[in-house]
Amino acid sequence: MSIATANCLCGAVRIEATLPTKWVAHCHCTMCRCAHGAAFVTWAGFEGEQCRIADPDSRLTWFGSSPGAERGFCSRCGSTLLFRSQRWAGELHVVVANFDGPLDRAPQAHVFWDHHVDWVKLDNDGLPRKVIGG
Repeated sequence: MSIATANCLCGAVRIEATLPTKWVAHCHCTMCRCAHGAAFVTWAGFEGEQCRIADPDSRLTWFGSSPGAERGFCSRCGSTLLFRSQRWAGELHVVVANFDGPLDRAPQAHVFWDHHVDWVKLDNDGLPRKVIGG
């Protein structure tokens, strides 16, 4: 079994994720953009039991960003690391940029494309651009 590791900026929170990922996608929703201060965020989806969180100083904090959904971040450095939701019950989504190395797959799609910003121009990367309804 391959293990991928991720961490926050200060290293207080570490994640060990057993591969394979379920999926990898670029999310353009307004909440991801606000939480990360970026035009979009690339997430890797895992079954929750595939991930082990090491947080010896109890720095991981969960913020209820919308009904039934939470974002996990480090209370020391502010890095947003995780997302979980009743919509995707049992899954844990981990920010790809926080992994120490490559994962087992490249991004497969752009999701919430109907919310993408017009100030970043993305060349045609050949990935599907999906609208995900409420």
